Amino acid sequence: MTQRMQPKQHRKFIALILAASLAITGISSTPVQAGNDVGKVVAGLAVLGILGAALHDHNTRDRRRETVTRPHRPHRDPVTRPLPPRVGRYDLPAQCVKYFPRFKNGRSLVAQNCLRRNYGRVKSLPRSCKVTFWNGRKNRSAYKPRCLKQHGYRLVNR
Repeated sequence: MTQRMQPKQHRKFIALILAASLAITGISSTPVQAGNDVGKVVAGLAVLGILGAALHDHNTRDRRRETVTRPHRPHRDPVTRPLPPRVGRYDLPAQCVKYFPRFKNGRSLVAQNCLRRNYGRVKSLPRSCKVTFWNGRKNRSAYKPRCLKQHGYRLVNR
């Protein structure tokens, strides 16, 4: 919706009074002479016409600022970027969550060997989350998922 600015009525009135006073002043200041006055009257009317046109143009032009338009760029699909290292190091592979039936009546844990293969920073995991248990043949090490989550790690599918 564009709003058109109308010239203000008081400006029109002031322009009319100014034009009339200039016309009367020019006529009354010099005595009337035959022959020479016609050219002066025409020149005065031309000057008044130019002033009136300039005032009209000034009052009716659009005062809105012109906005700078930028060239249109076609929409691109967002590109997925890898997470920065400080964020990505807390993402553990969800495929490493395994069911261990011999640990406390069968609980799911994050397998240490799987983490070694799929996650490069196993040594940086909190030691308080690590558990070691006997699986019937040998000792196994794994990590508690809830404890890892409390330390800021999350399990993600990649």
